[in-house]
Amino acid sequence: MKRVPESLTEIEDYMKERVGLGTSFDFGIRKIKVLDREIHFYYINGLVDTLFVIRSLEELVNLNDFHDEEVDDYFALIKNRINHQSVEEVKYLDEAVDQILSGLIAIFVEGETKVFVVDTRSYPGRTPEEPDTEKVIRGSRDGFVENIILNTALIRRRIRDERLRFEMLKVGERSKTDVSIVYLEDVANPKLINSIKKEIEAIEVDGLTMADKAIEEYILHQGYNPYPQVRYTERADVAATHVLEGHVLIIVDTSPSVIITPTTFFHHVQHAEEYRQSAATGTFVRWIRFIGILASIFLLPLWLLFVLEPELLPKQLDFIGPKETSSLPVVIQIFICDIGIEFLRMAAIHTPTPLSTAMGLIAAVLIGEIAVEVGLLIPEVILYVAFSAIGTFATPSYELSVANKISHLFLLILVSLFKVPGFVIGTTIIIIFLTSMRSLNTPYFWPFIPFQPREFMQILVRRSTPGTIVRPAIVQPRNRKKQETS
Repeated sequence: MKRVPESLTEIEDYMKERVGLGTSFDFGIRKIKVLDREIHFYYINGLVDTLFVIRSLEELVNLNDFHDEEVDDYFALIKNRINHQSVEEVKYLDEAVDQILSGLIAIFVEGETKVFVVDTRSYPGRTPEEPDTEKVIRGSRDGFVENIILNTALIRRRIRDERLRFEMLKVGERSKTDVSIVYLEDVANPKLINSIKKEIEAIEVDGLTMADKAIEEYILHQGYNPYPQVRYTERADVAATHVLEGHVLIIVDTSPSVIITPTTFFHHVQHAEEYRQSAATGTFVRWIRFIGILASIFLLPLWLLFVLEPELLPKQLDFIGPKETSSLPVVIQIFICDIGIEFLRMAAIHTPTPLSTAMGLIAAVLIGEIAVEVGLLIPEVILYVAFSAIGTFATPSYELSVANKISHLFLLILVSLFKVPGFVIGTTIIIIFLTSMRSLNTPYFWPFIPFQPREFMQILVRRSTPGTIVRPAIVQPRNRKKQETS
């Protein structure tokens, strides 16, 4: 690394050659003279607080009018005049450039081999607001945004513990994206922290344009496994709760989602709304959600099985099954409807909000009804596909809902080919697959497999807050009891 030279001309030539000074319109320089010495300010327009830069210039220029004495330590005098709480001295030019490109300003003083780096970042972005995918009836309405500084502040506001740590790393040879690892020093497992840090530091890539998702793929090596092995949240209260339990968070600048590690399958089926109601109401909501998730996977394969093997049904349920016929096999109709639901989901994402309601009405009323009238689909198929789709939308985690959809299609294929053996074999394969998964050395189906009765009861029944005094064993916390400090 190149040390900061004493000559400001040499520094300016370096900035022109390497960083684009004079070519990139947003890379700015301001030159002033203070007590017969040149001072250069380097900054990126749009990433710095302009008012602070103006105030700093005023403070330094005023030295020319009110400081007539001979200066023994010019560098210390300039530092004393920088009216900001975050001022760092840097000795290497490359490091100073990285800081400038991150939104800080660099103040070079003629004849000095060190540079002042001042944190005046003012990133463009929106204000904290409730995330669309994690809404609650009661609760806070603030959520994470694309600014990592605001995101850390939202967590700090909820956890005012001196042992809360935010370790900052830079990832990407060109993007130099800020990545923060968040944990409680006396609670989180040191092996987990070191493992995550090691994986992030080992990332070699030009840039993280996909932010948190790119980080996830590097640290988990997931391949084509559709099931999510980390949990995403845009709610600060959810993130703070997991930090207190001993989880480690990963915050990536430019992303409004925070990664929670490690997680199991059952972390993805819980929602903040359960904890904003009484314990009984929360348990009721949780069970309804469980039923919806199970329906999204097994309802259609079971119905198809009963259609193909009607003798399996008891007499009380002999109404199940199509009363009308169609030129297409039932399984093909189910696939057409499932693919149509996915079309609607994608279209809703890409359709402006005022038009999405109209699009839904067109799909539900016109397409569905006309498909039945022309004989393409039978009404029962639309009914059960709709129930399955509602269960998919009731799944709190979008990633888990898509993975469940893939499992559900896999079961449909096996049932259509092998009937009862296909359903049994398919279900067994899915369960074995999930139980064999490990997320950061954490059993994915814990506490069901390996079975932990007490922890599994907490999954089934939402306990009141005073009753949850022990942190989950799956994160291997250094301090098991929540109210104790080390």
